Amino acid sequence: MRITIDPSSVAQTFSKFSDNPSMQESAQLFARGLPIAEMIQAFAMNENVLRAFAGFESIYPHGPIERSILEKVILRVSQLHECQFCTNSHLEIMQDLGIATDLSPAAAQTERERLAVEYAELITRDSNGIPNAFFERLRAAFSDSEIVELTFHTGFITMLNRFNNALQVRYRDDFKGLEIR
Repeated sequence: MRITIDPSSVAQTFSKFSDNPSMQESAQLFARGLPIAEMIQAFAMNENVLRAFAGFESIYPHGPIERSILEKVILRVSQLHECQFCTNSHLEIMQDLGIATDLSPAAAQTERERLAVEYAELITRDSNGIPNAFFERLRAAFSDSEIVELTFHTGFITMLNRFNNALQVRYRDDFKGLEIR
C-alpha cells in the first residue's frame, strides 16, 4: 500500500464504526484482534472518509435490490477497472453466499441480474452513450428508484476501485473463514 498505516489510529477510528453492516467482515477480524481489510485500514486513517463509507450501509449489503445483483455489479465494474481488492474480495463473498460468479452472457442469471450487469458495463465504458433502447429494457425490469440505486452503486464502486488502485490496496484472502451475511 502506498500510505503508511498507523495501527493504533486505525483501531481507534474503526472501533467507532465496527457495528456498521458495510464493514461486517472487517468487524469480525477486528473482534479477533486481527488486522482489518486494507481498504478499511486506509479509510480509517481519516475518520471523515470512513464515516462517508459507512453511509453506504443503507444500500449495501442489505438494501432494497437483491444481493446477487449488487454483488454482480460490484464484480463486473471491479473487473473492468482491474481492481484487485474489490474483484477478489467480492469473488470470495459471492462464493460464500452461493452467488454464481460467472457473468458471461451464457451464464444462468435472472433477467434483472443480466440487465444490471449490462447497465454497469455501459456506465463504466461510456455513461454518456447509453442507448435509449437499452434504457427502455432496463425500465421494464427496474423501478426508477432502483435505477437510481443501481447508478449510484456503479458510481460508488467506481470510486472505490479508483481509490484502491491509486493506493495499491490489496486483498490477501482476509475474509476466508469469516461468516459472510
